[in-house]
Amino acid sequence: MKALFTPFAIGDMQFEHRVVLAPLTRMRTETGDVPGELMVEYYRQRASSGALLISDATTVTPHAVAYAGAPGIYSAAQVEGWRKVVDAVHGKGAKIFLQIWHPGRQAHPANSQGMAPVAPSALKSEEMAAIRGANGIEEAPLPVPRALETAEIPYIVGQFKAGAELAKLAGFDGVELHGANGYLPDQFLQDGSNQRTDAYGGPVENRARFMLEVVDALVSVFGPKKVAVRLSPSGQFGTMSDSDAVGTFGHVAKALNRFDLAYLHIVEPRIRGYLDLHEGDATAAKDLRALFKGPIIAAGGFDGAKAEAILKEGSADMVAFGRHFISNPDLPERLRRDLPLTPYDRNTFYGGDHQGYTDYPFAS
Repeated sequence: MKALFTPFAIGDMQFEHRVVLAPLTRMRTETGDVPGELMVEYYRQRASSGALLISDATTVTPHAVAYAGAPGIYSAAQVEGWRKVVDAVHGKGAKIFLQIWHPGRQAHPANSQGMAPVAPSALKSEEMAAIRGANGIEEAPLPVPRALETAEIPYIVGQFKAGAELAKLAGFDGVELHGANGYLPDQFLQDGSNQRTDAYGGPVENRARFMLEVVDALVSVFGPKKVAVRLSPSGQFGTMSDSDAVGTFGHVAKALNRFDLAYLHIVEPRIRGYLDLHEGDATAAKDLRALFKGPIIAAGGFDGAKAEAILKEGSADMVAFGRHFISNPDLPERLRRDLPLTPYDRNTFYGGDHQGYTDYPFAS
């Protein structure tokens, strides 16, 4: 039997296979950043018995939005929209985690009710935001963020906790903290974006403090085995860098052990955002496996063969698929039966309607 199709358990959750829907920010919400029927159908299509799905990155505040059309988890309407998604996924016998998110310096005022982005330090990201323009979604440069005052940080942690409470109300099986790809927890963690001199800056123990406080707040809502963290060791997306990535991410992996997480979700270093840097053997999950005691999900450019390899070598317990899951709503079954995969179209990844979202075919 293929390793991808052996059962796996996380706490009281039983999974029939190891193929995970990666968190993908598809920017298909309705007014008010509310998940609508289009999103319900998208997740319903990709749910299958005993599967794990991870949602779009979902912001905890209307004052920090990176991409127009990305969902939120701060209003009653959003809770109702997400509840319909969750019900559809549960109706297919699958589980779903909400990826909870604060983009920090990658938020844009045009998406965030005019609010300037905040970050650990006033250092600009060279990435582009996606805003609504006269001709639809347009790219826009990011401004220099405002450095958070020390006294403000507990309020931001509280926004994550409030978002988790609403996620629980919507029926999610757990939450995954987006601590990767140059968003706010990652900005605090890496010294290329954190030049603070207070309790949240300097040595790695201080730079990791924000992320660990957020995780503690999420666990206080969902309990053990219902909270996860996503990391991108050596990730460059978001203009990120660290002078000692091995030491920084190793420290975090060990520190997370005390929370009894559902899993640690690791983006392999061959991926920069949605761009392939290079192909090759997975390294990040393999390195952190020796330090983190819980389940590991690996993500980043995997196909069926590479997923089999990392599972068999023991560096990961499950594998998240993104682009192939976009264009193959029945990806687990295709991998199980070695069926051809439908090619994906990058032009329809972000924003738009059903095209490139819910119109990909199932295998006959």
